[in-house]
Amino acid sequence: MRSSPGPAPGSLDGPVVSTMGVEEEFFLVDRLTREPVARAGPVIQAAAPVLGDLVQDEFYRCMVEVCTRPSASATDLRAQLAALRATLVGAAREADCALMASGTAVVPPREPVPVTDTPRYRRMAQRFGALVDGGLSVVCGCHVHIGTADRAQALLLANHVRPWLPALQALAVNSPFSGGIDSGFASWRCLEFGRWPTAGPAPLLDTAAYEDTADALVSSGILMDRRMIYWFARPSEHHPTVEFRVADTSADLDTTVLVALLLRGLCAAVLSRAEAGRPPPAIGARQLRAAHGYAARYGSGGLALDPFTGEEVPAQALIGALVMAAAPGLTAAGDLDEVDRLLTALRQRGSGADRQRATFHRTGRLRGVVDHLTEVTARA
Repeated sequence: MRSSPGPAPGSLDGPVVSTMGVEEEFFLVDRLTREPVARAGPVIQAAAPVLGDLVQDEFYRCMVEVCTRPSASATDLRAQLAALRATLVGAAREADCALMASGTAVVPPREPVPVTDTPRYRRMAQRFGALVDGGLSVVCGCHVHIGTADRAQALLLANHVRPWLPALQALAVNSPFSGGIDSGFASWRCLEFGRWPTAGPAPLLDTAAYEDTADALVSSGILMDRRMIYWFARPSEHHPTVEFRVADTSADLDTTVLVALLLRGLCAAVLSRAEAGRPPPAIGARQLRAAHGYAARYGSGGLALDPFTGEEVPAQALIGALVMAAAPGLTAAGDLDEVDRLLTALRQRGSGADRQRATFHRTGRLRGVVDHLTEVTARA
């Protein structure tokens, strides 16, 4: 993020409500073939006079990323996201392509998409060449930043929130297609991006352990730098935030706003308990990873693995428990009614993955799915 959310004062008697920010990655697709197209340069050039440093390139040249300013309310966050998307949609049109919000490319590129020509990305492509194919490896995520006082607080929140992230992931699944076929998963992006080192649940760490772990990952050559720490929850290296990285990019704004509000509410709810010395839930890495695997496979409409018990439960039951856990923070921020409304609407229309599949069944064409996604992305 170019501008970081910081903590905002809440009620003296209730949870402290922080500001929030969102980063969204998008595909650029050709208007004729509907496959990813390497036109990030002209799109960013067209959008930059309006967005400035809120728009930037990403690892592949068929991707663009935008980030919001720090936001204190759902209304402001939605308005910012809508304005960012509208500008990108216009810039893509000028470059003879379309903006598509999906975790994976629906129509695969016929030729590998080149890596963006920056020194860091060139080094990454050289060092991790087995992971860089310019095709199936091109994925887009949505990252939410919640403001914190310092790194110690960011790690405290990451430790306490980690068991709830599979439920958040299940809400935002939006990548069932990969390589031109149905992957059988609601979020294939999770599996594809999971091939990168450290991509997955964060370990339980305090500040000293984080510094030691981060230094060891870089000095050993496992990672090129600290920016490559891809845990699902991590302290930002540049801003006073904790960053959550579990969600696919969603075509509809409602899902993006819902995920951000739930994360902010959950952080507010657990912060006072965490700072009082209550230890984080002692959930093993294997069980937590399995819970994320269920979320990637089934999304919000099927089975889930409860990280706390290790038992199979309906995903909606786990999501309901998440809302209950976040309720004190949602109430303090005035977001509880909005979250209830957004969840009800999401249950009625289905997840992003459900809607992609429904469109394919209706049209019989992957191009129809792309057209649906670009239309919904632009509708914001």
